[in-house]
Amino acid sequence: MDRIRIVGGGTLNGELPISGAKNAALPLMIASLLTGDTLTLKNIPNLADVHQLGRILRNHGADYSLAGRRPGADKNSGETLHLNARDIWDTTAPYNLVSTMRASFWVLGPLLAREHKARVSLPGGCAIGTRPVDLHLDGLKALGAQIDIEEGYAVAHAPKGGLVGAHITFPLVSVGATHQVLMAAVLARGETVIENAAAEPEIGDVARCLIKMGAKIDGIDSHTLTIQGVSQLEGAVHTVVPDRIEAGTYAMAVAATGGDVTLLGARAEHFQSAIDLMREAGVSIEDTGTGVRVSRSPGQALKPLNLKTEVFPGFPTDLQAQMMALMLFADGE
Repeated sequence: MDRIRIVGGGTLNGELPISGAKNAALPLMIASLLTGDTLTLKNIPNLADVHQLGRILRNHGADYSLAGRRPGADKNSGETLHLNARDIWDTTAPYNLVSTMRASFWVLGPLLAREHKARVSLPGGCAIGTRPVDLHLDGLKALGAQIDIEEGYAVAHAPKGGLVGAHITFPLVSVGATHQVLMAAVLARGETVIENAAAEPEIGDVARCLIKMGAKIDGIDSHTLTIQGVSQLEGAVHTVVPDRIEAGTYAMAVAATGGDVTLLGARAEHFQSAIDLMREAGVSIEDTGTGVRVSRSPGQALKPLNLKTEVFPGFPTDLQAQMMALMLFADGE
């Protein structure tokens, strides 16, 4: 596509289904490496990152297939993905695959937990700078892993008998490190406690799927996770949680242009901080039970806001730009 042409001046009205959250779908796909059974994931968003991660998982030996629509299926739901990693024949994740998407580095923990070894390229970072993985490596080392950095790769080995539970306290909240250590700990021997864990809805979604697979996890949706290791996990069927950032983005678009839109499937509690601020600005928002309805009269003035981005449940950084655009219409500073 060479250009996007936008003709403004209209309001937004109607219904809009919210996609499955990418930040939950990707670690859920990686969790398929923890079992030899089939993991079926519903409401998968149709995104380039999802398909790229599929290529990475196939490189390890996982079977990856998208199912077509079935009679009676919800027309607004995303795709259904079947993953089976019965035979992991390669525990190396090469640079040419991992460098395209930093989340693919999270295969390190599951490979180490199940196969007791892994060789994973360090991620290539992104446009806003490098993303250090020290918290990931420190967490896995606490579980007993030996990890060396060799020519841009994290080369990891578990002790004889596999990973061992540990008490881990992150010095700062990290979604990626929480995903990584959580997935590794479910197959570690004994108890693992993760303090200062991320509590985003996507973390909770992954944890609930792992429980369906046979994991034992307490403290979901809190900053302290307690995991009792099990010897193996089974397959499961799980529906990916709706994307709160997508929902917040569309909500702010309606708030800016005026109109009346119901965001089907959106969960208000997942972006409540943004909802509270938009209501403070003068936007009408209600939880309908099937989604979130957002409305504003085009002539209605918006009030200015002061806000600070924070870890969940605070205002998400990924909605900062959208809120800045919305505040262009506010009457004041």
